[in-house]
Amino acid sequence: MSRIGRRPIDLPSGVEIKVDGNRVVAKGSKGELEQAFPDEVSFSVAEDNVVVDRVNDERRSRAMHGLARALLSNMITGVSEGYTKELELHGVGYRAALKGQTIELSVGFSHVVNVDAPEGISFEVPEVTRIIVSGIDKQQVGQVSANIRKIRPPEPYKGKGIRYAGERIVRKAGKAGVAAAG
Repeated sequence: MSRIGRRPIDLPSGVEIKVDGNRVVAKGSKGELEQAFPDEVSFSVAEDNVVVDRVNDERRSRAMHGLARALLSNMITGVSEGYTKELELHGVGYRAALKGQTIELSVGFSHVVNVDAPEGISFEVPEVTRIIVSGIDKQQVGQVSANIRKIRPPEPYKGKGIRYAGERIVRKAGKAGVAAAG
């Protein structure tokens, strides 16, 4: 049996779960998320926790058991606490500025790159070289962060580019001096 799927999910105070067949709605202080789950799993809601069960022992049911529990856990954490990802800009003249819900990035191109915040995502720029992406949907926060990083990924020679906070870039050695051919 799935070790992840077996664990019950604790419901924080202020979070309520509504199960309607294979659709689950989670409401909390940060907002509301809705997700459709596969038919191979079922949910039982107690007063302070949720348990994910599988319908049978077939291969697909076993595969969906842990996945459904992880997705539901992420929904509950998202509506109660939210998710954030932090990005850093490294390079001479690389900077970010927040204009409403749009980030203007100057990252070495001849033009400024604008990134609009999709619905449910908010941006913060506490410093000109830091961007904080936050929202309640873990997948959406990660995808928006990845899209921003993709604009100018860190290069391996000098490490310039947009990287996640704490990301370690493996640096390559530059050109070695050419030995005199004898």
